[in-house]
Amino acid sequence: MTVSAGGAGWYLRRLSRMGPREVGGRVGDAVRRRRWRSAPPDGPSVTGARFTAVLPAGTIAAVPPDAAKRLIAEADRLMAGHAEYFGVGRDDLADPDWCYDPKTGRRAPWGYAFDVPYRNEDAVGDIKQIWELSRHQYLTVLAAAYAVTGDERYAERVAGHLRSWWAANAPLRGVHWTSGIELGIRLLSWVWIRRLLDGWPGAAGLFEGNPVALRQIWHHQRWLAAFPSRGSSANNHVIAEAAGQFAAACAFGWFPASARWRADALRSLERQLRGNTFASGLNRELATEYHGLVLELGLAAVAEADTAGVPVPASIRLVLLRMTDALAAIVDNRLRPPRQGDADDGHGLVVDGTGTDRWASLLATGDAVFGRLAWWPTVTGTDVRTPLLAALIRSYPKNGTAPAVSRPASRPAHFADAGMTILRGPEEIWCRCDGGPHGFLSIAAHAHADALSVEVRHDGVDVLADPGTFCYHGQPEWRQYFRSTLGHNTLQLDGDDQSVSGGPFLWTRHARSSVLVADPSDASDVGAVRWCAEHDGYQGSLHRRRVELTAASQELRVVDEVRGPRRAVRLAFHLGPAIAADLVDNRAQLTWTRDGEDRSATLDLPGQLTWRAHRGESEPPLGWYSPGFGRKEPATTLVGTGFVDGTAPSGEFTTVLRFRG
Repeated sequence: MTVSAGGAGWYLRRLSRMGPREVGGRVGDAVRRRRWRSAPPDGPSVTGARFTAVLPAGTIAAVPPDAAKRLIAEADRLMAGHAEYFGVGRDDLADPDWCYDPKTGRRAPWGYAFDVPYRNEDAVGDIKQIWELSRHQYLTVLAAAYAVTGDERYAERVAGHLRSWWAANAPLRGVHWTSGIELGIRLLSWVWIRRLLDGWPGAAGLFEGNPVALRQIWHHQRWLAAFPSRGSSANNHVIAEAAGQFAAACAFGWFPASARWRADALRSLERQLRGNTFASGLNRELATEYHGLVLELGLAAVAEADTAGVPVPASIRLVLLRMTDALAAIVDNRLRPPRQGDADDGHGLVVDGTGTDRWASLLATGDAVFGRLAWWPTVTGTDVRTPLLAALIRSYPKNGTAPAVSRPASRPAHFADAGMTILRGPEEIWCRCDGGPHGFLSIAAHAHADALSVEVRHDGVDVLADPGTFCYHGQPEWRQYFRSTLGHNTLQLDGDDQSVSGGPFLWTRHARSSVLVADPSDASDVGAVRWCAEHDGYQGSLHRRRVELTAASQELRVVDEVRGPRRAVRLAFHLGPAIAADLVDNRAQLTWTRDGEDRSATLDLPGQLTWRAHRGESEPPLGWYSPGFGRKEPATTLVGTGFVDGTAPSGEFTTVLRFRG
């Protein structure tokens, strides 16, 4: 039985993490769902609707030729019916089955939306596979290809698929009406599809002149207004819901409730963006991909506001500015951000082809909207999305409502509120040290048990890697491994995780971490940089870790100290998939290739422990790296086992990673 979440125990644990207000709101939601079970209303009659949220003249001409070429190549692949989602290839996109999961071969059952057991893979299939196609982001790619080329084949395919989806997914029926984040992102896609198809003669007849489309748009917004994510679930989901609702209420403001929906969604978006973001600009979920998702959603929402002439609170632009500066600060020399917490490859707005760098695109948009700072890394790649958003969003420095903002004069390396520290050294050595909170809100849904973990790269290559996420639903043993303490570069006591899991998106006890020292200047400038932190996740014992990066020797020293009674210990170091390791006793010789050049390092491991290399093991899982959601590949993990007595000198372990010049 592969049920990712469910049963009385899980629901009781979930209920225990809610406050009275959230419980009351969820009771109201349950009452409303029962009331809506009968046939839903058709929605108001709309006449004379016009779409005016178009791109300014000349916008498409600003799309760089190489970005347009990648876009068209991706669009042609989609036209041929080919795509890949989460490691599963599909060849049925010419005429897709909207409820089919190609991974398991199952179809989600039909019926009243809130009766569909979407968390149960045995009954429904892999819900991520089913939902992803119906975010309609592949249709925004086809619509963008039409805008760039004028080829009506792309527009006709988009129209055919939208009509097919609307016919197959009546309001409140089926699996695509069960999750607000899906409705919100889908609405945002529809706004951009209509915008990008504006030059096509059939665009008005597909949207504002189509009663079926109007009914779908109205019901999506009615659903989002009725069932917002609440309390302990108010993470990136509620931002996607608010952004999609707001975008649709601006661009498709044809209904009597549009003004109210727009105002309510904007208030929610402003509140949730502030609530989901540290003052430093990092996302409070401490899951880097969700930082990217929230930033994309926020920028898209501001684009709709500026296009519609809707005033936006200055705090929204300020949060997005800080998020962009924070992203510029934490990426490595290849513009890769940390691999921290959950990641599901989710995007807010997609109009680019395969091969476009997501993080470079966000930084390019940040440059266009906010202006880059002198310390920002250089972005050399191009994308389609940046010129489109830049054409719609008012430039931040020219926005008369913007307050005076103090931006970092030099590249930040320590984010005290998020507990993230980046140590940098010569030869493009990059090291992330984790001493932050265990996730966001009471359930910390997207957190991993990774307190005091380190992540080390050399010229963008994962050397000591964060293994990633791999899956959410349907494979509980893999879900547990990839977010476990053993699944990260940190220390485990007595085989326990530092924080206690109550289910796939639920933590019932959170380890508390404290950063004691953070001296993160570039080691190339000051000789050595240091970090020290501790956590209390192991009841009765305290784990403290010190990290020092020395420029002259290109050496990273990690010292682990345990205070407390004698306990079994496992210390893990996960190597990136490009790293070959030759382990002899407690020394590992590491080799890899970067841009045709052979590179190497030596990893001296604590001699008090017995070391073994693991690779691609499944029972139990150990020695894996997930390059993206739904994908995993073997990688070497070095695990040292033994005992630690926190009352004796043996309670300290030293690991030294030396890069060769």
